[in-house]
Amino acid sequence: MFIHPWDAARDDAEWLTWLKNTDRFGVLAVNNIDPSKAPLVLPTHFTVMGDELLIHLARPNPVWKHLEVASEVRLAVIGDYAFIPTYWRAKAGGPDEDGVPTSYYTSVQFVCRPTIVDDPQGKVDILESQLRDFQPEGKHAEVAVDGEPYGRMLAGLRGVRLAVVDVDAKFKYDDHNPIAHRERVISNLEQRDQGRDAGAATQQRRRLEAIGEWKPGGQ
Repeated sequence: MFIHPWDAARDDAEWLTWLKNTDRFGVLAVNNIDPSKAPLVLPTHFTVMGDELLIHLARPNPVWKHLEVASEVRLAVIGDYAFIPTYWRAKAGGPDEDGVPTSYYTSVQFVCRPTIVDDPQGKVDILESQLRDFQPEGKHAEVAVDGEPYGRMLAGLRGVRLAVVDVDAKFKYDDHNPIAHRERVISNLEQRDQGRDAGAATQQRRRLEAIGEWKPGGQ
């Protein structure tokens, strides 16, 4: 993922905070063992546990023979995105049709070393972690190797622990443009209010308040 200096996360805390407040749903990309064919890309929820990401997938999934030999995989998540039309980005005083469109978005991508988990208790540990993450209110049966309903389902899935070795984080919200331009786009996003416009406006405003006028080499 190409990242301009003005699009980079200001620190790890920025992308970690953003990720904590997302649905933590992304795509896992795994190289195909046949280099002439496309990589496999799997949509999945994931749980962050320290320096690991935890997922589980159905045993019939065709990814396994590819994942078993993969030294590294990539998991990418994207959110707070919006299309920014040409006339929103025209230079001050210039004709609207001279503007250039762009996309706003936040993306966090993890490069990971995968470990497949087939041990029943290991799979229980992953499921318990994911339920605590996504269903903290509880209201589910105990997850146990010999308990119902999960015990009988364990054979039908495999767990994966993804050890994070690198992270790329990008916040693409025109931070290099003048403050007046960014404020105008925020207003336009809030007025249009379609799709994820509100999230994009929130991220752009947050970055504007934190960065102000962009200065090469940092603040």
